Amino acid sequence: MKTVIIDYGSGNLRSAEKSTVRAASEAGLNMDVSVTSSPDDVLKADRIILPGVGAFADCMTGLTSLSGMREALEESVLKDAKPFLGICVGMQLLADAGLEHGRKEGLGWISGEVVEIDVSAEPQLKVPHMGWNDLIINSNHPVLNDINTGDHAYFVHSYHVNVSDTANVLAHVDYASKITAIIGRDNIVGTQFHPEKSQAVGLKLLKNFLIWSP
Repeated sequence: MKTVIIDYGSGNLRSAEKSTVRAASEAGLNMDVSVTSSPDDVLKADRIILPGVGAFADCMTGLTSLSGMREALEESVLKDAKPFLGICVGMQLLADAGLEHGRKEGLGWISGEVVEIDVSAEPQLKVPHMGWNDLIINSNHPVLNDINTGDHAYFVHSYHVNVSDTANVLAHVDYASKITAIIGRDNIVGTQFHPEKSQAVGLKLLKNFLIWSP
């Protein structure tokens, strides 16, 4: 079994790798976890993790600048239905477009747009949304086994995914309004928070992802 974490110049790669290795070990899995920028590695992998930190447009440009990477992702995830996890901006890239500093097209795997967090209803709150917040679970999903409403996760972001179909929102948090925390459909899931920084909750989610059979 092989899980790859995609290196396209953005993301907490080493901490994501370390947390994934730990999750695999605690789940009793004989799994190779590696960081790669090679489309061939993606095609050979059993599971794929796409992290991301920074501006949507920069991350999308970085990902698509890797020759053959988008095609490898589409073949592996959309055609071969391999389990996929997007983290933070890696989740946001699943949307149709991001609206930070103008419109930038995304992967379009889960319909929606990445919009700025609106705190006008509670102006005492700050953007970016930074720190721990309580998850509110919207629907049951295998990656959420043993994760409950009220469990804490760690966020650092100024934009979030406004999902077109609310059935694709697996969890949210309250921060002046409903902020999308976890999205998913078919073999694809994404977290706005950082599992690698979310201690017990993040480790549970990674373990669930690594044993998930969509």
